[in-house]
Amino acid sequence: MVFLTTKMMQRTALFVTFGGLVTSLITTFLPFWKTMNSDLNEVENWYSGLWHTCLYTEEVGIQCKAYESILALPMDLQISRVLMLISVGTGGLAVVAAFPGLEGVEICMRQPGIKRGLLIFAGVLSWISGLTTLAPVSIVAYTTVVDFWNEGFPDVMPRWEYGEAMFSGWFGGLALVIGGTLFFVAVCMRDYGQRPPSVSNSPQVKHGTKYYLKTEIL
Repeated sequence: MVFLTTKMMQRTALFVTFGGLVTSLITTFLPFWKTMNSDLNEVENWYSGLWHTCLYTEEVGIQCKAYESILALPMDLQISRVLMLISVGTGGLAVVAAFPGLEGVEICMRQPGIKRGLLIFAGVLSWISGLTTLAPVSIVAYTTVVDFWNEGFPDVMPRWEYGEAMFSGWFGGLALVIGGTLFFVAVCMRDYGQRPPSVSNSPQVKHGTKYYLKTEIL
């Protein structure tokens, strides 16, 4: 396909990686990781995130409060904080490293090896960023499911459920992994395009002139 060039693949990888980075950054600070609605008081909705817990009421609106102590947080939220910050950091480095490695960017124009190395480095960082986004979201999702089906809690007791940030986190993590994969695809396409034409090892077919001897019987 004509439009599927190395240059287009590199820019697609950068665009997907940047989109995943922005989504992961928003997910990190959203307070909607978990939500809870009490059957006894349906006008109140509780939301929980990595940094804040919020209460929504129809009269007042949404009110958020930061956690008072990090040590008071559950272990899954503490781990998720660290992993999400690592994800945002590595994702940002992936975008910064990939930009000078793009074709058409004047940085390192006469050093194709450095450009190739930057794209590979960006792909690795994007993979790390994606995995460190998917891991905390999956951990919180697992603990939420376990607590929701815990038979030790009374049935009338409200329980946490999935919030919108969980799905945006999965989307951002997958986008980062896909972006990193596209960087490697772009490197392979560039290596294939710069490969010298192969020399055929098969012997050349020589078209000779056939001579026929005409015999006359005397």
